[in-house]
Amino acid sequence: MLGSTHGTLTTDSRRARAIACGEHPSPVVHGRPAATDDLDVSGRPLYADVPDLDRFFRPGSVAVVGASDAEGRPNTGITRQLLAWAERVGARLHPVHPTRQSVFGIPCSPAVADLPEQVDLAVLLVSDPLPVIEQLAETKVKFAVAFASGFAETGAEGAAAQERLAAAVARSGLRLLGPNTNLNAFERFRDDLDGPAIALITQSGHQGRPVFALQELGIRLSHWAPTGNEADLETADFISYFAEQPEVGAIAAYVEGLKDGRSFLLAADRAARRGVPVVAVKVGRTETGARTAASHTGKLTGADAVVDAAMRQFGVIRVDGLDELQDTAALLARARRRPDTEGGRPRTADGVVVYSISGGTGAHFADLAAEAGLHLPVLSEAKQAELHQWIPEYLNVANPVDNGGHPVGDWRGRKIIDAILDDPDVGVLICPITGPFPPMSDKLAQDLVDAAEQTDKLVCVVWGSPVGTEPAYRETLLGSSRVATFRTFANCITAVRAHLDHQRFTTAYRSPFDEAPRSPSPSYRKAQALMRPGQQLSEHAAKQLLRAYGIRVPREQLVTSAAAAVRAASLVGYPVVMKASGARIAHKTELGLVKIGLTSASQVRDAYRELTDIARYEGISLDGVLVCQMVERGVEMVVGVTHDRLFGPTVTVGLGGVLVEVLRDSAVRVPPFGEDQARAMLTELRGRALLDGVRGAPPADVDALVEVVLRVQRMALELGDDLAELDINPLMVLPRGQGAVALDALAVCR
Repeated sequence: MLGSTHGTLTTDSRRARAIACGEHPSPVVHGRPAATDDLDVSGRPLYADVPDLDRFFRPGSVAVVGASDAEGRPNTGITRQLLAWAERVGARLHPVHPTRQSVFGIPCSPAVADLPEQVDLAVLLVSDPLPVIEQLAETKVKFAVAFASGFAETGAEGAAAQERLAAAVARSGLRLLGPNTNLNAFERFRDDLDGPAIALITQSGHQGRPVFALQELGIRLSHWAPTGNEADLETADFISYFAEQPEVGAIAAYVEGLKDGRSFLLAADRAARRGVPVVAVKVGRTETGARTAASHTGKLTGADAVVDAAMRQFGVIRVDGLDELQDTAALLARARRRPDTEGGRPRTADGVVVYSISGGTGAHFADLAAEAGLHLPVLSEAKQAELHQWIPEYLNVANPVDNGGHPVGDWRGRKIIDAILDDPDVGVLICPITGPFPPMSDKLAQDLVDAAEQTDKLVCVVWGSPVGTEPAYRETLLGSSRVATFRTFANCITAVRAHLDHQRFTTAYRSPFDEAPRSPSPSYRKAQALMRPGQQLSEHAAKQLLRAYGIRVPREQLVTSAAAAVRAASLVGYPVVMKASGARIAHKTELGLVKIGLTSASQVRDAYRELTDIARYEGISLDGVLVCQMVERGVEMVVGVTHDRLFGPTVTVGLGGVLVEVLRDSAVRVPPFGEDQARAMLTELRGRALLDGVRGAPPADVDALVEVVLRVQRMALELGDDLAELDINPLMVLPRGQGAVALDALAVCR
C-alpha cells in the first residue's frame, strides 16, 4: 500500500513532516515549485512538465566514469558497448579514470572536473555514485545513469543510501536514471523499419526482451528506458516524454511499482490527450507478486484494485503476459489514430468481420471473439449478395465469411476482401489461418497485405502454424507494416479489443484535470469544524458532514432521554428507527444497537432503555440515541472514501447493506473524475441490474446516485488528507425521481 517506492518520502509523508515542523510545504511539479493554478483543492499538481530527454537518448557528448579496457573486467565490456553506441548516435565519448592515460585509444580524463567539454550524459560505472553526482553538479551535466546496485532493493540500509542519492540529485539539477539499471537504453535499434514505433519502459531489463525482439518481426522500436529503482527519473517521466514524440505509435511498459500515483496519472492523461496508447504489465495482482516486486526493486505496490481502476480511468491498457504486451503494443502502434480534436483521422467503425478459408475456423474464432465482447455485425443482405458473386451460394457469408477456399488463380480473392472492407459498419477484418496450405494460404496472405495498403481499416491475420518459417508468414505478412500478425487467437482478440476500446476512449476523452476544483467549496469550512483529528466521528457527526456537502440524510434527532426520544419520534413521524450514536461504534447491527420499525411511544421508550443498557454492558460511550425517519423502499448501495498511500483519496461505490463485505461488488476511482466515470463505475458492478429494477421493482434513481458519488468525490478532494475513511452504508437509492438517502455513515479522521 505504500507509495514510497525506494525509501524516499511519499507526498503525504513529506507534507506531514513539514506540518509537524511548523512549515507549509510547497508542492512541486516534476522538480519545480508549483504555481497556485497548477494545484487542485487538495494541493496536488494538475499538470506536469515534460522532461526534455532528447539529450539523454541522443547526446552530443558522453562521459564514461570508471571506463576500462582491461581484459576480464566487467567495466570493459560495458565501455566497449558504449563506444559502439556513441558512434551510432554520433556522440563524442570521453573516458574518465583516475589512473589511466587512455581507454581503447581515447585520451582519458582523471576526474569529471577535467573533462575537455561540458557533456550531456555521464554514465557511472562506479559502485558508489554519490560522490560523482556531487562532482557532476559543478560541471552542469544534464543527465547521468547509475548502474550500481545495493540500494533500496536490498532493504532499509540501501533505502537510506538511495534517499541520500536522490537528495544529491535534486540539489544538483541533473536528471538521473537508476540506480540499479542497465544498458538497455544503449541497445542497437534497427533503423531500416518504418511505420509508428513502440517506445519501451521497463523496471526489469530482462522483461523487456520480448518487446525488443519485435524488431525481428518488422515492428519498429524507437526507445528503451530501463528505469531501475527510479531515484529520480521514473516511469511517468518517460510516458510524458514518449507521448510527445511524433514517431511513437504506442508505449509499452513493464511496471513493478509506481513511484508516485499522481505523477503517473498526469503522464497517462498526457498520453490520452494525444491519443497515444499505453500498454502495461503491472505486477502485484497477488500478495506473492507484490512481495517479489518489493524484493527486486525496493517498491511496495499500491492496492491492486486501485491501480487497476486508475489505469482504466486514464486509458492505460493493462495486460498480464509479456506475449500480450508485445502483441497488443504492436497492433496499437500500427493502428495509431490521433484524436479528432488534434486533426487526426475520423474514428473507424467497431464492427469486426472474420474471414476464413474454413467454416470451422471462422465459427471457432467468431465464438471466442463474441465471448470477449467484440461486435460481429451481421452483414447486410446487399453485402452478402455482393460477396456471393465470388463465393458459392451454399457458403455462409453473413459473418463469419466462409470463402470455402480463397481463390488462387484470378482476382476474385482481392475483390472479396475489398468488398468486406468497404462496408461502413466494418472497422476490423480478421483472417485466422490455422495452418499453411500453399498456394492458397500464400495468395490469401498477399491479397490481405495488398488490401491493407489501400485502407485505413485494421487488417489482422492469425498465423497458426507452429513452425513459423513459411514464406507467406516470414516474408509476406511480416514484411508488411500495415497488417497486424499474431500467432494465437487469444492474443489477437485481446489486442483488437484493446484497440477498439482505446479508440472509443480517446474519442470521448476529456481530461478531468482541466475541470478539477482549485479552491474550496462553501461546504469545506462547515466540514472542517466537524473534523476530530485521529478520531472516529459518531454517526450523528458523520451525517452532519454529509449534510455539509449537500448529501441527503433522513429526518432525525439526537436525544439523551427516553422522554426526548418519544417527542422526537412524533416530530420525525412513525415508523422510526433508533440507533445508538457514539464515536467508537463501527458495527451497530452486530451489537444489537439498531431498532427498526418502531410504531408507538411505548416501543420508543423500551428501545431507548435497551440501547443504552447494551451500550453500558459493552462499555461503549454514547453521545446519545438517534431517532430517525424510516426509509424502506430502494436499493441499498455503499459509497465511500479510503486513502491509498500511492494515489491518495479514492472513491468507491458498490452494493451495500449488511452483506457488503460478503458481496464485495464495488468499483473504485481516483479523483478527479467526471460524471462519465461516475456512471462507468456503476456499469462495472455485477449487481448493476438491481438499479434498473428487477422482479417488479421500479428503476432506481441512478442520477441521484451519481450525484452522491460526485459530491463524495468533492469531499474526498477537499478533506482527503484529513479524512482517513468514509462509509455511507447503506445509501438508499429510491425509485427514479425520488433521490437517494444516506441512512448510516461512518467517518474516521486522520
